[in-house]
Amino acid sequence: MEVSLLSRRIRRHAALAACLFRALPLLSQSFEDLAARANEARQSDRTDEAASLYQKALARRPAWGEGWWYLGTLLYDRDDYSEAAAALQHAVTLNPQSGPAAAMLGLCEAKLDRGSDALVHLDAGLKQGAGADPALRRVVLYTKGTLLLAAGRFGDAQETLDMLAREGIAEDELIMALGCAVLGLKTADGATHEIVRQAGWAEHFAAQGDYTQAEREYATLAAQAPGFHDVQFAYGRFLLANHQDDRAVEAFEREIQNTPNHLLARLGIAGIKLQTGPAAGVPYAEQAVKLAPGLCESHYLLGALLLETGDTQRAIRELENARRLDPRQARVYFELSRAYAKVQRKEDAARARAEFARLNQENSK
Repeated sequence: MEVSLLSRRIRRHAALAACLFRALPLLSQSFEDLAARANEARQSDRTDEAASLYQKALARRPAWGEGWWYLGTLLYDRDDYSEAAAALQHAVTLNPQSGPAAAMLGLCEAKLDRGSDALVHLDAGLKQGAGADPALRRVVLYTKGTLLLAAGRFGDAQETLDMLAREGIAEDELIMALGCAVLGLKTADGATHEIVRQAGWAEHFAAQGDYTQAEREYATLAAQAPGFHDVQFAYGRFLLANHQDDRAVEAFEREIQNTPNHLLARLGIAGIKLQTGPAAGVPYAEQAVKLAPGLCESHYLLGALLLETGDTQRAIRELENARRLDPRQARVYFELSRAYAKVQRKEDAARARAEFARLNQENSK
């Protein structure tokens, strides 16, 4: 029994020694050797080998930011988004000013349905230089636009996707995303596909500055789908942006007929009437306040319209409500300074003018 036990121990030690002997070449490899081999494998498109070598090199030197970047991009290309995100998070932590690393991290997070985090990192990437690479910039902008759509931030989505349209990009995915943004839809289905596509092309031409073609597309859309939600509003917004105020009001009115509680159409008319006929704009702003009592814009427009019609005390109440709801709106203080001055509240007027000047200077930076 004792001889047998000793024999088994000898065999185990011999096996362990053999494993250690085989591992000696790897243990003797320096970080520099592994890094060089990883880079060579990546440059030769041996991606699996490169990823493995980067992992080994990073085990020796975790502070190697470039290695985390390359590992993250290799894993992203393999659709291993979770591991890629972890690697790119290291790259961003080690180099917070790396726009490409932040952008790639955002792309991974988008694939992982972590939309809020993705938007933060995509924005950071664009601000820090990811846009210098045209291919990366386009993917980042498109991904950001679709995430904004999913979040219901249609105006922001349209603004983002318009950047791609201005560059002449016309892939069907972009056209459909633009159409969804214009019509306030998160996605299109079989029943809405052609309407959304028509809206997307209209906005595509508008973003490119081709007024004639954009107007033709929007007019066709409004004629073919006159009662579809937000079609008339989208047409009106396009007309307003191109200084066709009277036609914009008509389109907004049609949208209100289609959608009686349409807030933005009322705000659009109130904003136009502030310049062209304040008294006629008051009812629309009053309706907007009822529909959205917690929205600064509703109270601001009502206050500004009332001020123009001479109803100063009521104007002050509405403008003060607007200030309470959003204390960083410079234009609210400008109108308040005018209203206070009209009722001889000189100190309040001076404070409002000073705050307007301060915020206006901040916003211009």
